[in-house]
Amino acid sequence: MDVIKFIKDELNLEAKAIKQVADRIDSEIEGAIDLLFNCEGKVVVTGMGKAGIIARKIASTLASTGTTAIFLHAAEGIHGDLGLLDKKDVVVAVSNSGNTDELTSIIPFIKFRKIPIIAFTGNLQSILAKNATVVIDCFVPKDYEPFGLVPTSSTTVALAVGDAVAIALVKKRKFKKEDFAQYHPGGTIGKKLIYRISDLMHSGVNNPIVKSDVKMKRAIIEMTSKGMGCTNIIDSNGTLVGIITDGDLRRMMEKGVADLNTLVTEVMVESPKTMKKEELAVDALNLMEQYKITMLPIVDENNKPIGMLHMHDLIDAGVVG
Repeated sequence: MDVIKFIKDELNLEAKAIKQVADRIDSEIEGAIDLLFNCEGKVVVTGMGKAGIIARKIASTLASTGTTAIFLHAAEGIHGDLGLLDKKDVVVAVSNSGNTDELTSIIPFIKFRKIPIIAFTGNLQSILAKNATVVIDCFVPKDYEPFGLVPTSSTTVALAVGDAVAIALVKKRKFKKEDFAQYHPGGTIGKKLIYRISDLMHSGVNNPIVKSDVKMKRAIIEMTSKGMGCTNIIDSNGTLVGIITDGDLRRMMEKGVADLNTLVTEVMVESPKTMKKEELAVDALNLMEQYKITMLPIVDENNKPIGMLHMHDLIDAGVVG
């Protein structure tokens, strides 16, 4: 057995299944998006077995991207959990066969409550499909799965369709990454999206600044006393004109210039990259990584330095990672 070839073939097969479903997508998907977008209650995603696991993931993705959604285990539904359904809800049912007993058993109650059903199914002649308000064709040929029985390509397709629907709703709702942060306050994701530069920058007396007419020995004192390894350089109007970092000092020494009476303007980097305090810390991280810098002057609308952000501040806050 050539394991590498087998794995590649399997991945290509599942990718092919997704492509085939994508090619069959029609106006039904618009009906599904409209139902979900206009839902006044919650989206209840249900399924059994492997499809149930996919349904749980779809519910989680919807919930994290601005659509109120929960997972209902179909087997638990027939044993009392149907009480969580409300007439304002929308049900998304995931089932490749569309005839799973536990799932079909809860359909009459859903229909009685006049709750719309969106079906993700590979069987357009199934009980689920015939009772659904909208049917998304997720058909996968049996020879795409081991013995024609083990859910692999079919669950991959259902998950991919669920992801696509969730992202379509993100676009339709004009959901922003700042909104996403509200649902992810913990961990790296939340820290990246909640922290703003103003939360992390060194400002006031901790902001290293020297004027452009001073000498390097004064700049070194400022860099050392503020513990930043850098300093902003301003002109007579207080406008940022440059920055000096530890790296600039090393490069100065490498050139054989050891005179600390040298003016800072001869050593500084002119027109450094800057950002505003209200911008997201993760955007500062992206800028610093793009230009391979570790210090970033923070300026106001008049380009006057009001703070300094160091890569270590981002690391300590958990934004990096």
